[in-house]
Amino acid sequence: MTAPQSDSVLARIAALATTPTPALKAMWRELFQSDPPPFNRQYLVSRLSYRIQELAFGGLSAATAARLDAIAADDRYVDRERARKPIRERPIAGTRLIREWQGIDHSVTVTVDGFEYQGRPFKSLSAVARAITGTRWNGPAFFGLKSQGGAK
Repeated sequence: MTAPQSDSVLARIAALATTPTPALKAMWRELFQSDPPPFNRQYLVSRLSYRIQELAFGGLSAATAARLDAIAADDRYVDRERARKPIRERPIAGTRLIREWQGIDHSVTVTVDGFEYQGRPFKSLSAVARAITGTRWNGPAFFGLKSQGGAK
């Protein structure tokens, strides 16, 4: 690895922070030869950063790729219940959900393992909704992620 190549890669990655989203999507098409996924800007920047480095310095070794495949196939490492949930019910980690309840705005952050509300971790949106209201709610419906059976 030469210093000029490393500097060039760092400059390209640093420029992603100020690149407009349409340009990021065009870059995605160029680097991945596919349409960009419908995810947020932060996701595009992180994947593009990795891809730029991968093309410049090489990707995973064959041994590492084989090890990751073995881990993915091992049931001890895969939460099958979570994997079965449709994507639309699991917002991207980092997403903030805001709901007004009785005149107070409540903010919930989606994490990799669940949700965070007032600095406390929760496994489900329903648990967060119960903490806010004191009663049982369908969490996705409470936060407006799905309809409440037509009653709105």
